Amino acid sequence: MKFVLRAMLLLVPFGAIGPTVLHAQSQALRVCADPNYLPFSNRAVEGFENAIAEAIGRGLGVPVEYTWESSRERGFLQFLGRTLDANACDVVMSIPYGSREALSTDPYYVSSYVFVFKRSRNYDIRSMSSAALDRLTIGFERETPVEDGLKRRGLVGDGSGNIGFDVGADSTVSPEIMLEALESDRIDVMITWQPAISGFLHLYPDLTVVTVPNARTLGSPEQYSFPMSMGVRKDDQALQRRLNDVIARNQDELTSILRLHGVGLFASQQ
Repeated sequence: MKFVLRAMLLLVPFGAIGPTVLHAQSQALRVCADPNYLPFSNRAVEGFENAIAEAIGRGLGVPVEYTWESSRERGFLQFLGRTLDANACDVVMSIPYGSREALSTDPYYVSSYVFVFKRSRNYDIRSMSSAALDRLTIGFERETPVEDGLKRRGLVGDGSGNIGFDVGADSTVSPEIMLEALESDRIDVMITWQPAISGFLHLYPDLTVVTVPNARTLGSPEQYSFPMSMGVRKDDQALQRRLNDVIARNQDELTSILRLHGVGLFASQQ
């Protein structure tokens, strides 16, 4: 389904983002992005990461040039190896702050995994240990902290009836299929990264979205909210500093873009 908020970005006062210098030899901000992964990015530059990249390019005083590469077919680490590490680009727009796989900028937003269910069901779900989850059919994204949390509670595996979705690994699948499964009652509750469904939630006004809190319920820490940064090559501290400067000077503008795209935001980690 086409992402429909692109025109709304005209409301964001990009002119307030002042230019600075990138590399002396650079004529563009070279960004590597997925060509078919809304609401994050696509080749038609309709995703929120595309909008953030354009704003950052304006702040640096250079245009944005994309290298398109699937971030899902062979995994995100392989994506970084084929793009950032191979010098096919200079920056990727979203990577967890402090990642070991790239040099991360200061965070420009913090978001969280969320529970999503039909408002009419009025489930009492407040955490991963809520008793209601034991009797519901849960949809979840595979290879995420949520899957780990469910496994700890015996809610993944034979006989559980719960359903894993591979949207983060299958470039032919839209994250919207998780919301469609919820609407069709294939599942009762979905647990997913809120930005992954942010661009589709306005199409499902009957849904309730509840933040998954960080917890120590079972002893060791469980983290479900994460600060997100831009990633550059590990030896490119110069670009990291310049991006940090643009982020600091224009955080209000970046936050406005994220809000226009429906990305759930927190002031800091829970």
